[in-house]
Amino acid sequence: MAAEAVKPWWRETIETIVWAFVLAMIIRTFIVQAFWIPSGSMIPTLEINDRVLVAKFWNWFFEPSRGSLYVFKYPMDRDRDFVKRVIAVPGDTVDIKEGIVYINGKPTQEEYVKNHDRFTLRENRFFPEVPFTVPENKYFMLGDNRGNSQDSRYWGFADISDMRGPVFFRYWPLNRIGIPK
Repeated sequence: MAAEAVKPWWRETIETIVWAFVLAMIIRTFIVQAFWIPSGSMIPTLEINDRVLVAKFWNWFFEPSRGSLYVFKYPMDRDRDFVKRVIAVPGDTVDIKEGIVYINGKPTQEEYVKNHDRFTLRENRFFPEVPFTVPENKYFMLGDNRGNSQDSRYWGFADISDMRGPVFFRYWPLNRIGIPK
């Protein structure tokens, strides 16, 4: 029976650090990532300085659904991440009149919107026709704090390839820990 060689302590330490780093990068890249909320566009659902976790693997199995909170690359500056609510999915017809969102001709019930505005969607470079149909692989995203949200009304659609994943847990601040609705 051969005696097993014992590694020096410094080699064990380096190997442990390298494996921990590799594992952390795999988890962050493919499974779960933490994000910080810098603005008030999602108040009251998400407050300024909230910290949330995003399930990055989710899009491998499911498509974004109406009403879910998603982090995605901001179409006007792809180095920034935004968090908004999916309001309309591919194939949906959308219109907004006096702050009320109509999906497929029916007014939506948005209990999560506490700060309504009087916005009416008009024809523009993003929406040459009103009402419009959400194109394939695109999503219409709105903030819950409608009067203070830079969202699809102003920059168009979020592409499926830019969707990082749904927000599934708020871990900070501790008094608001839980699943944001």
